[in-house]
Amino acid sequence: MKKISTLDDLKKAGDKGLKSLFPGSVKIVVGMATSGIASGAREVYEALSAEIKKRKLPYILTGTGSMGMDFIEPLVDVIEKDKPRLSYGKMTIDKVPQLIDQIVKGTIDKIKPIYRVDEEDIIAKKEKKQYLKGALPEYLREIPAMYDIPFYKKQVKIATRNCGIIDPENIEEYIARGGYLAAQKALTSLSPESIVEDVIKSGLRGRGGGGFLTGVKWQSCVAAKGDIKYVICNGDEGDPGAYMDRSVMEGDPHSVLEGMIIGAYAIGAQEGYIYVRNEYPLAVANLTKAISDARSRGLLGKNIFGSNFNFDLKIGKGAGAFVCGESTALMASLEGKAGEPRAKYVHTVEHGLWDRPTNLNNVETWANVPVIVARSGKWFSEIGVPHSTGTKVFSLVGKINNIGLVEVPMGIPLKDIIYDIGGGIPGGKKFKAVQTGGPSGGCIPAKMMDLSVDFDALWEAGSMMGSGGMIVMDEKTCMVDLARYFIEFLASESCGKCTPCREGVRRMNDILHDICAGHGQEGDVEMLESMAQGIVDGSLCALGGSAPNPVLSTIKYFREEYDAHIKQKHCPAGVCRALIRYEIAAKKCTGCGVCAKKCPSECISGEKKKAHKIDQKKCIKCGICMESCKFDAITVK
Repeated sequence: MKKISTLDDLKKAGDKGLKSLFPGSVKIVVGMATSGIASGAREVYEALSAEIKKRKLPYILTGTGSMGMDFIEPLVDVIEKDKPRLSYGKMTIDKVPQLIDQIVKGTIDKIKPIYRVDEEDIIAKKEKKQYLKGALPEYLREIPAMYDIPFYKKQVKIATRNCGIIDPENIEEYIARGGYLAAQKALTSLSPESIVEDVIKSGLRGRGGGGFLTGVKWQSCVAAKGDIKYVICNGDEGDPGAYMDRSVMEGDPHSVLEGMIIGAYAIGAQEGYIYVRNEYPLAVANLTKAISDARSRGLLGKNIFGSNFNFDLKIGKGAGAFVCGESTALMASLEGKAGEPRAKYVHTVEHGLWDRPTNLNNVETWANVPVIVARSGKWFSEIGVPHSTGTKVFSLVGKINNIGLVEVPMGIPLKDIIYDIGGGIPGGKKFKAVQTGGPSGGCIPAKMMDLSVDFDALWEAGSMMGSGGMIVMDEKTCMVDLARYFIEFLASESCGKCTPCREGVRRMNDILHDICAGHGQEGDVEMLESMAQGIVDGSLCALGGSAPNPVLSTIKYFREEYDAHIKQKHCPAGVCRALIRYEIAAKKCTGCGVCAKKCPSECISGEKKKAHKIDQKKCIKCGICMESCKFDAITVK
C-alpha cells in the first residue's frame, strides 16, 4: 500500500474509497456485525455470493457494520448507479433469489425495502453531498427516506457515523467519509495546546461511565511529569445488555484509531493500547486489520503526515472480568497483573500504566474526537444540553419493540427513546421502568418519562449514564428480583480486594435472595439501605461505590413491591416462584389436557372436556402449563 504523508495523498485515497462506496455497478452490502451474524447474516451473505456467481452477474458483494436496527436483522443494502441506497430487513436465504430478480428487473417486486438513503453526510468535506442524479424513479417514491422513519428521525449520528455505511476492513472507504482529515489537520496545523482547548470547549464528557470532562483529563495528563506517556482505549464493556463500543469497534475501527492519534499528539504520548474483552472476536479482528492498514499507509508509526510525530498502537485482550472496566484494574491487567483496582487518590493521569502518566478514554469518546477537531468544539457544544453536550449511544434492549443501537442528542426526553425510537412495549403491555448505566445503574420509573437523558438528570434521579446500556422493563418485571439479579452479578464480579464491596455486596445479595424466596423480615429494607451507604463510603473503586444503585433506586421508586414480598409474602409481578401459585380458571378451561401432558411434575389432573385442577403440593411453579394453554385459563396468583 502507498504511504499517505500529505493532504493530496489522503485525497487520492479518498477518491478510491468513494469509488468503492459508490462503484457505478450494482453493490450489495450485508450487515455483518455480531448482531447480524447472530440473526443469520453469514448464511445470507453466502447465499447472495452463490446466486451472483450462478447468474454470472457483475455485482459487488461486501460487508458492513451495524446500522443499529437489530430488530430487523439480517439487513441487506442495495446500491445502484443514480439510485438511492435501499435497505431490506429480515432477509433470509429463501428471499435471496427474489431480491436478485428485483435488482435485475429494476423494479420492486416481492420484497419491499424498509427505507432508502438519498444523501450521505460526509464529515469534514461538505455538510451534505448529493450523489443521486435526476428524479427519483416512480416505483421508489413510496419508500421512506432513512431519517423519515421513526427509528432514525430523532437520532444524530456522530460516534456511529460510519457504522453500517462503510466496509470496516476498507481504510479507503473510511477516508472517503472524511477519515484521517482531522488527524492531518491536527498534526500539521494545530498545536497540542489548541487541540486540548477545543476539546474542553466542546464539553465532551467521558462516555465510559464516569462522565469526567475529556479535555480536562487530557490537560491533567499534559501537565503530569514524565517523558513517557500513554493513551489507552477502554473497549472492555462488561455491562449486561451493552454493546455500544463493540458496534463501533466492529463497524468503524479507524474512527477509534484516528481519535487516539489526535489524543496522543495533544498529550505527548507515542504509544497506545486498545484493551478489548476477548469475547469480542470480531472487534479484535477488525481492529487488528485497521491497525495493520493504518501502519502500512504511514498513519501509524514514525513521522505521521511528515510532522515528526511518532505513534503506534497495540491491542491488549481482557479475560472478561467486569472489574477490568475500571481504569486502574484495566491498567493492572495490561501489565500482566491481577485485575484489581487501587485507591483513587493516585491519579492515572500522573501514575498510570507502568507508573507513567496515562490517559484512558472509552471507545465512544475516542470516536467523537476526530469530528470535534474537524468541525470545532463549538459545533459539538451546541448539540445536546449544557453540561451534557453532544450525543450518546445507547443499546436499547429488554421489553421493547425496536431492540437496537441508537445515538441521540443529550437531553432527549426518555419517552422519546422508549416510544418514538423504541416503538413502545411489546404485546400492548405497560412500560414500568428502564434501567440505565449497567448493573451499577439505577431504575427510572414510568412516572419519570419526561426525564431529560443527560449526565446530571440521571444522577439526580438515582441512576447514571454509565457506558450506555438501557434495559426496558414492562409490568411483568419484578423490581425486587431485578435488584437481586444485578446485585448477584456484581457480587460474583467483585475482585474481593476491599472488604466493603467483597462482604457488603455479598450480604446484600443474601438478603435479596431471602426476600424473593419468601423469607424476608421486617427491617430488611432498612438494613439494605444502611449497608448500601457503608459500601458507597468504604469501597476502593467505582464498582463498589455504585453497586448499591439498583437496590436503592428500586427501594426509592418501588418500595411497595418490597413490602408486598416481606409483609404479604406476595410477588405482585408474579415472578418470584416461592411467592406465587398457578391456578386454573374453571370457566375458561376446556379440558383439552395439553397442560397435564406437558407438566413435568404431573401435578395437573382432570377429566377430558372438564375443568382441570393443579395440586399445589406437587407444583414446581415452572410455568409450562401457562405457556402451553391456548385459552388463557391458567393465571398466576
